[in-house]
Amino acid sequence: MSDHTMYLHTQGLKLAHSSIGDPAAPAVVFANGGGQTRHAWKAAAEAVALEGHRSIAMDLPGHGDSDWAADGDYSLEAIARDLMGIAEQLAPRGIRPHVAGASLGGLAATVAAGRLSRDAFMSVTLFDIGPNMDAVGVTKVVGFMGAHIENGIESLEQAADLFAIYLPHRPRPKDLNGLRKNLRQDSKRRWRLDPAFIKDVMRRRAVARTGDIKQAIQNICVLLNLIRGHMSELVSEESVTTFRALAPDAHCTDVAGAGHMVTGDRNDIFTDAIATVLRQLHEAPT
Repeated sequence: MSDHTMYLHTQGLKLAHSSIGDPAAPAVVFANGGGQTRHAWKAAAEAVALEGHRSIAMDLPGHGDSDWAADGDYSLEAIARDLMGIAEQLAPRGIRPHVAGASLGGLAATVAAGRLSRDAFMSVTLFDIGPNMDAVGVTKVVGFMGAHIENGIESLEQAADLFAIYLPHRPRPKDLNGLRKNLRQDSKRRWRLDPAFIKDVMRRRAVARTGDIKQAIQNICVLLNLIRGHMSELVSEESVTTFRALAPDAHCTDVAGAGHMVTGDRNDIFTDAIATVLRQLHEAPT
């Protein structure tokens, strides 16, 4: 995937994305998780492009190279409307895009397809989100993102140390250049993330909206898929059982050896999973 940054505009915001694949092919919009950037999708986007799709890896508002929301509104509804605006721009000939969302991006995709615009996407693929998300796991994830948002990080080495503590099952990277894409630098290194996003997430607490998320999942009328990290801190086996009851026709994949950050934990298996799912979706009647 090219590192060349391009932009789409929606709701007054300029949203960064990277694109790979035939511009005339059906699009797959990759929506990042909270605190991540579009670069987390590199391997998956390349694999999906090889399957004949156009991959659009997004930086959601407040993340990466995208604009920060002037009003600090990072609600699921606001981000869902951004995804719908992106979908409209990518479907000039009436060919709806697929959407694949991790964590925050998956929740926003669920709200978009299950509450706001049930025909915005051709399919919805969710990465490690679902009903009944574990409150302790959510607190851990948000706490990690927010711990150094104000005071910054001294070096790439310190950032790698923080990830090693947070993700002890994942080997500490020897090459730290990948971390540069997730950090901006002024007097210190900081996550490429609007501090207001953390405050908004902590105020709204998605886990408190279990009923809304369940209803949205149940409302989704297009092809629906869940890819879960088997070691997920957020999505338990019980949550998957609930998901299956709400969406009995959905396709579920369990990625062994992966936690909540599925794309980084087992990128090889994750990439195979999404390529297989989208191949099936591409071949299925709509």
